[in-house]
Amino acid sequence: MNFNSVFDNTETAFALKSDSELERAYFLFKMISSEPLVKLGTLATKFALKVNMPVEGLIRSTVFDHFCGGTTEEDCMPVVENMYNNGVCSVLDYSVEGKALEMSFDIALDKVVNLIQFAVGKESMPFSVFKPTGFGRFEVYRKITAKESLSEIERVEWDNICRRFDQVCQKAQECGVSLLIDAEESWMQDAADDLVLEMMRKYNKERVVVFNTLQCYRWDRLDYLKKIHEIAVKENFLLGFKIVRGAYMEKEAKRAEQKGYKNPICKDKATTDANFDEIMTYIFEHLNYISLFVGTHNEKSSYLAMEIMATKGMDNNDDRVWFGQLYGMSDHISFNLAKLGYNVAKYLPFGPVKDVMPYLIRRAEENTSVAGQTSRELSLLKKEKERRKL
Repeated sequence: MNFNSVFDNTETAFALKSDSELERAYFLFKMISSEPLVKLGTLATKFALKVNMPVEGLIRSTVFDHFCGGTTEEDCMPVVENMYNNGVCSVLDYSVEGKALEMSFDIALDKVVNLIQFAVGKESMPFSVFKPTGFGRFEVYRKITAKESLSEIERVEWDNICRRFDQVCQKAQECGVSLLIDAEESWMQDAADDLVLEMMRKYNKERVVVFNTLQCYRWDRLDYLKKIHEIAVKENFLLGFKIVRGAYMEKEAKRAEQKGYKNPICKDKATTDANFDEIMTYIFEHLNYISLFVGTHNEKSSYLAMEIMATKGMDNNDDRVWFGQLYGMSDHISFNLAKLGYNVAKYLPFGPVKDVMPYLIRRAEENTSVAGQTSRELSLLKKEKERRKL
């Protein structure tokens, strides 16, 4: 089957956008396409918020409303319902950067537990999500990954991290929701991976409750996946993996150079793309044990996944395979996939405007640095504007 023009359908892609929202999206991506403008805008926004200038209304009506669902989970529901009416589910992501205090980690735990309960009975919200460092200090994960001994206080902190993971996974199992656990920097990831593996052992018996994340710009991830797959087959439990390209490339390269170890990141984008597709293909070969969440804004990888499913004679809505993109980006992938009956979920960030700004700044900077991403968004928005004029 030839899928190669599926994502060009802008009428489907932007069906939920009014003319004014389409104009706003075009304006935002035009701004984001300029690196100097992004740097200037970032500095100005940080300063304005720091000195309490009344800019929240402006931020809310522009960049916030484009990339976020609202300030609270209830606030997000009109967006959730609108998308679900067009076949796209939501993953509510409380995108507030945590502080390194035990109390704030318990607050984060309560937030995730509440979001899981909030999703109960809502077909539009099959997943919840959290970051490992939302539940504990980065330094504790780092020391465990580096096999350094922990102080007594750090041992207590690690016990608390394990308790929080267990509590949230148990809640997800009870509520019939699946849990996507994000990946972070390589020098803390082994500790998180081992803990997530424990959760899979415990909770992925009947169905896949717990999904770990593989950042495919790391050249070691396929070997890691094969190792974990072997363990799951031997011990008879199921696996879930969200696969993404990765989010910490500059940080990773810089630290590797400073510390004098081999860069854990693939040598270039082409190698990363090949690694992503190879990891995805491996999971497709082993769906009897591994469920797959394809987290990508890449059209070629999406087409490849569709082709593999067609070749295998799989239903488009096979519940072992999901596609995911971020809200406010790649609507041409999300909504066109959904129209063909594939399982699709958008990550829908939310939280108080001021607290979500670090997330929004990262989004803008990432879009600026990903070659082709912004120009593709702009060309599709332009095409849809012209189609509507006609």
